[in-house]
Amino acid sequence: MNGFVLVAIKLLIGFFALIMIINISGKGNLAPSSASDQVQNYVLGGIIGGVIYNNNIRLLDYIGVLCIWCVLILTLKWIKTHNVKAKQVIDGKALIIIDDGKINIENCEKAGLSAHDISFKLRTKNVYSTKDVKRAFVEQNGQLIVIHHGEANPKFPLITDGQLQEDILDVIGKDEEWLIEEIKKQGLEKYSDVFLGEYVNGNLILTAYPPEHDKLQKYKKPLNQARDSASHRFFSFIKPRN
Repeated sequence: MNGFVLVAIKLLIGFFALIMIINISGKGNLAPSSASDQVQNYVLGGIIGGVIYNNNIRLLDYIGVLCIWCVLILTLKWIKTHNVKAKQVIDGKALIIIDDGKINIENCEKAGLSAHDISFKLRTKNVYSTKDVKRAFVEQNGQLIVIHHGEANPKFPLITDGQLQEDILDVIGKDEEWLIEEIKKQGLEKYSDVFLGEYVNGNLILTAYPPEHDKLQKYKKPLNQARDSASHRFFSFIKPRN
């Protein structure tokens, strides 16, 4: 096959692979919003860029690598959606670095921010003293959110994708017993019934999953149990015997 034609075919495959991954992941674009997004972009660019001009790599191998990478991205997305702890380990979480004009040095160290970094980020927000800051957050993507005195605090979701955000529960000064009671008042039973839960002006606003979602979860449970059982039998079989 002509070298130029092969490069063109690989470029088209990479182009459509990018579109497919963007659409399937639901991001809408490749702009990174977390550390894992940045890594995904680097690796995907390396796969496509490194293969296009290498004539020794066959088209089937190229397509296979792209499919494997797509599966890894979707698996990572599923893990982050269904496990808050895993998401916080992979992507991190928003940290309060300034509260009522006082710098939280421990959180600054967790976010990898030096005093120079904080001063620079504040200056980009037209803030020249920490005493002028009511509260400042560092988001997962490194963006600084500054709240001035007299402004309302940003509203972070309390429940997302059926998962409780425990740190937000601590911020608003409530416990899980209160939350479960409020959920039941609105006709729901547990966190997994809630798509999005917001605490606004002292009120809990819940957006519930549709009934079809509950049915799907009931079907998934026995499938997951069967998968785990099969995996256990497989590894028991291949385990070396003394």
